[in-house]
Amino acid sequence: MEILRIGVIGCGSIARYRHLPEYAANKHAEITAVCDISAERAEAMAAHYNAKAYTDYNELLADESIDAVSVCTPNYLHAPISIAALNAGKHVLCEKPMATSDEEAEAMIQAARNNNRKLMIGHNQRFVPSHRKARELIETGAVGKVYSFRTAFGHPGPEAWSADGSNSWFFRKEEAFIGAMGDLGVHKSDLIRYLLGEEIVEVAAFVENSSKPNSTVDDNAACILKSESGIIGTMAASWSYGREDNSTIIYAEKAVIRLEDHPEYGMIVQYTNGEVVKYELGRIQSNDEGGQNSSHVISSFLHSILTDSEVPVSGEEGRKSLGVILAALESTNTKQIVSLHAKELI
Repeated sequence: MEILRIGVIGCGSIARYRHLPEYAANKHAEITAVCDISAERAEAMAAHYNAKAYTDYNELLADESIDAVSVCTPNYLHAPISIAALNAGKHVLCEKPMATSDEEAEAMIQAARNNNRKLMIGHNQRFVPSHRKARELIETGAVGKVYSFRTAFGHPGPEAWSADGSNSWFFRKEEAFIGAMGDLGVHKSDLIRYLLGEEIVEVAAFVENSSKPNSTVDDNAACILKSESGIIGTMAASWSYGREDNSTIIYAEKAVIRLEDHPEYGMIVQYTNGEVVKYELGRIQSNDEGGQNSSHVISSFLHSILTDSEVPVSGEEGRKSLGVILAALESTNTKQIVSLHAKELI
């Protein structure tokens, strides 16, 4: 049985609660190295997983025995570390948002091509059972033509989740680049693209900093999105919700699909003929206790490497989902609708 040797760069919460335990639970992975600018944090994770600790990611990448890495750092380091890892011959799983600009995203994709290595972006909402079932209903035409949607991802903020609490890099623009829109909004732009099977072509948005006094990034956003076939809907991302809301509603010709909008049923389909179908599909992965144990991101990444198959969330997909968020920022700055038609995407 082939086992891939893994390095994890960044030992904050997303690595500690998602990447590291999921690699450790996978029979095809062996965690051999971890890296963090905090020696104490790196050494603690290294001791827990019987791995080697680094504080300089370049030293980790110099280890030729490492097959693949997860990049779990602050957002501004996603592109430079991913590109360095790809150039070092490693496969890369990068957390979202994949980069801080379209140019960075393109450079990451090109580095993967140049080195014939896998680049996957950690958009885990594509793997949620209710989302996969909804895509099937839409794709097969079971609910008819889709007219509109609304999707939201909000919670009280990363203070309780981040390893550094209220002093987290999440709140510093020079490290995070964007706030709730990068933390939560990009998940939803990716999800809507996945569910509809269409690209978003126009964006209008209000992106504000209103609820976190010591933050230099956005914490509340409301966007209007239009797809290439003319489907319009809203997307909200917020760090000001009193409790988590990770719901999506699709309004179609024959039914309304409610996703993660009920504590018991992952999906409820309300047909126009009066029929209501409730699906118990397991709870969506969340930061709260009771979410899915596995995001399926790690296992899918490893499977793609081992079978030399296409990753389920490619760099190109990550770039397009990032593009929606970048357009929202442009819209709020210019007070205009931003068209994505002219944005040349690989």
